[in-house]
Amino acid sequence: MSYRSLLRVAGAGFFPLGFLARLPYATSALSTLILLQASTHSYAFAGLASAAQSIAIAVGGPLVGALADRYGHRSVGVAAAIANFGTWAALLAASHGNRESMFAAATLVGLTQPQVGPLVRVHWSRLVQSRNKHHLLSAALSYEASADELSFVAGPAFVGLLASVSPLAPAVATMALIATSTLPFALIYAHRTAHRRPSAQHEKPHLPRRPLAVMFLAMVAMGAIFGAVQTAVTVYANTIDKPGASGLVYAEFGIGSALAGAACAWLPPRFTLRARYVSFAATLFVGMLVLFLGAQLVSVPAAVAVASFTVAPYMISLYALTERLAPTERAAVAMTILCAGGPLGTAAGQAVSGNLAESHGVEGALLVVLIVATAALLLALSAFLADRKRNIWIIDAEPVKNLVAQELSGQPQNAN
Repeated sequence: MSYRSLLRVAGAGFFPLGFLARLPYATSALSTLILLQASTHSYAFAGLASAAQSIAIAVGGPLVGALADRYGHRSVGVAAAIANFGTWAALLAASHGNRESMFAAATLVGLTQPQVGPLVRVHWSRLVQSRNKHHLLSAALSYEASADELSFVAGPAFVGLLASVSPLAPAVATMALIATSTLPFALIYAHRTAHRRPSAQHEKPHLPRRPLAVMFLAMVAMGAIFGAVQTAVTVYANTIDKPGASGLVYAEFGIGSALAGAACAWLPPRFTLRARYVSFAATLFVGMLVLFLGAQLVSVPAAVAVASFTVAPYMISLYALTERLAPTERAAVAMTILCAGGPLGTAAGQAVSGNLAESHGVEGALLVVLIVATAALLLALSAFLADRKRNIWIIDAEPVKNLVAQELSGQPQNAN
């Protein structure tokens, strides 16, 4: 019933176009890697440029979010799509030149990456509030998590098929998706906001820094888990002399997570956001423990399949908490800051797990997964304990936003 209600609220065209609009994000890293490796015949340089692109996405995301809050989602979304299309064209041109120009163009592709996922979550928040359908936000965030996971399954598979035709084909296809999906999605569905300079009496509220920092670090942990699992399944595939199996095994991680994310729409309202965050952090830890032990005792594919169901619920709790704690006028920048933690964590997880995998194989990479999941659980428990009397770290009730503002300004607070 929740998803049927979402369909009526957003319209049928929103869902297919929104899914296609986010695919360029899922295809960018692999498309860049394939293009630059074919141009330079160096995996090391292609990997370095791809990593720089991921870091640029993390840096550029909050900038895009801040501009969207100030000038409107439609204007900034359209500008980002056009700029990203142009930088992809520059990367294609640079692929016939020197390495410096390739590296610079790859970085610019990351800086201009359209932030479809974070901004569409803000769109859902405003849409359900304007229709007085607040109860649908949980279902909307569940759908978005599932759509993200499926895009990271479909995107690499799509790139892999095109790469068999030509190393240029994935980049060209990414540009085509930007032009035919990302740009139209921003034009049709993004909010148009009239730019008004804030007066002295109506300055934009500050972001709640400490609660947002907790959410950011939690997302960094999730990204590190993704990166380490990618490394682990790649090592596993090479160990069994079937390199192509890595994509299939990792696809299990996305599919299981997507199914679990979709099921979160039916969580009862009495299961509060604060409780969900801590509970799903514990569930994530158990899932990664199963992955670590199951890979040694049973098999990597079976362990990945089981562990995957613990991913999306944890991520959805982070999105929901960030939406709740951020002031309405700063929702886009808060969501893009949260999402910036993903690529940063992925890059770190790949780097650390890659080093351990050199000497300890699959078990070394999965040890990183378990350590990071433990850290994520400790972070959640610490935030929960800090919030017991102050109500500023993890937010359940809408009025508590005022307490965050008071905490930042140094005014006294009253605990609920």
